[in-house]
Amino acid sequence: MRPHARRVAAPKAVQAAAVRSSRAGDDVPYALRVSASWAWRLGVVLLVSGGLVWILGHFSLLIIPLMIAALIAGLLAPISSWLRRNKVPSGLAVAVTIVSFLGLIVAALTLVGRQLALGFRDLWDELLNGFTQFQDWLESGPLQVTSTQIDELLKEATSALQNNSASILSGAVSVGSSAGHFAAGVLLTLFALVFFLLDGRRIWRFVAGLMPRRAKAAAYGAGIRGWESMTNYVRVQLVVAFIDAVGIGAGAAIIGVPLALPLSVLVFLGSFIPLIGAVITGSIAVLLALVANGWLNAVIMLGIVLLIQQVESHILQPLIMGRAVSLHPLAVILAVTGGTLVAGIAGALFAVPLMAIVNSMVRYIAARRWEQDPLLTPDNLFGPPGAPPQDEEPDDEQEESEPAARRDDETRSTESKKPSASSESTAREQENQP
Repeated sequence: MRPHARRVAAPKAVQAAAVRSSRAGDDVPYALRVSASWAWRLGVVLLVSGGLVWILGHFSLLIIPLMIAALIAGLLAPISSWLRRNKVPSGLAVAVTIVSFLGLIVAALTLVGRQLALGFRDLWDELLNGFTQFQDWLESGPLQVTSTQIDELLKEATSALQNNSASILSGAVSVGSSAGHFAAGVLLTLFALVFFLLDGRRIWRFVAGLMPRRAKAAAYGAGIRGWESMTNYVRVQLVVAFIDAVGIGAGAAIIGVPLALPLSVLVFLGSFIPLIGAVITGSIAVLLALVANGWLNAVIMLGIVLLIQQVESHILQPLIMGRAVSLHPLAVILAVTGGTLVAGIAGALFAVPLMAIVNSMVRYIAARRWEQDPLLTPDNLFGPPGAPPQDEEPDDEQEESEPAARRDDETRSTESKKPSASSESTAREQENQP
C-alpha cells in the first residue's frame, strides 16, 4: 500500500473503531454497567414485592387465618398421621385431633382464669392497701398532690368522657367490627385447619398440577420440603415457649410471687403471640409481685422477665430456630425485625416460617432434587423420579427425535437391501461367461 493511501485509511479505521467502541458501551466503565444492571433488577424485585405486600394487606382477613391454620396444621399433623397409621379413619382422626387441641387450649385458659380470679380475690385487701399507700405517697411525697386536687382531676376526667361521648361511641363501634372480623377469622381458621389436615397433600398436588408441564414435579417436591421446614419451625417454637414458661414461673416461685403455676401457663400461651404476648404476660407477673410483695419484689420480677425475654429473643430463637429451619441466626433476627416493621404483629409471627419455606424450596429447586426424590412415586400425578408427568404427552424434543430415528432406520434398511457395486459387477461377469 502506498504511503498516501495508508495515511488516508488510518483515520477511517480509527473512526470505525471509535464507532464500534461507543456502540458496545466501552465508554461506560465496567463497574458502572454492572451496578446499573443490578440496580434496575433489584428495583423491579423491590417494586413487585412491595406491590404484593400492599395487595395482600387488603386481604388480611383471608390471608392471616389461612397462614395461622397452616401453622397449627404443621403442629397437629404428626398426631393426625399417627392416628391414621393406627387404623383410625381419616375424618375421625382429624376430628379427634382438632377437638383435643381445642379442649387443651380451653382447659388451660380456664385454669389460668380461675386461679387468677381466686388469687386476686385473696389479694384484694392488699390491693386496696397498696392503693391507699399510693395515695398517701402522692400527698406526702415530692409531688404534694392533695385529696382536693385528686377529686378535681377525677371530675375533669368524667367531664372529658361526657364531652367526647361521640368519639368513644365510634371507637366502640370500630372495636365491635374488629371483634366481628376476629370471629370470622377464627371460623375461617378452623375450617381451613380441617381441610389442611384432611386433604393437605391433595390440595398441594392440585396446586402443583396447575404449573407448566416441566415445573410440576419440581413444584410438588419443593412444596413438600417447605412444609417440612414450617413443621420444624412450629415444633421449635413450642420448645422455646416451654423454656420461657419454666424460666418465668421458676423465677416467680423463687422470689415468692403467688400464682406461679397459672402464670407459667399464661406465659406459655402468650409466647406464641409475638411482642404483645410477652408484654401482657410480663405485665401480669410484675403486677402480681407488686400487689403481693411490694415495690422491691416487683422490680426483681421485672428484671427476671426482661432477662428471660432477652435470652429467648437473642439466644434461643436464633440458635435453636436457625438450626431447625436451616437459617443463620442473623437471618432469623433480621427476618423478625423486618417482618415487624412491614406488617406489625403478623409480620413478626410469619416472617421466620415464610423465610424457612422459601429457603427450602429454592434449595430444592436449585439442586434439582426432584429428579431423585423418592416422594415422587409412580402412583401420583407426577410420575417416577426424573420422568415427565404421566398425564402429559412427550416433550417436543422427543417428538422431533422419534421421526428422525425412524428415518435413519428406514435409510439403513433401504441401504442394506440395495446390492453393493462389487456384487453387481460380479453378477455381470458371471452372466458373460459361457
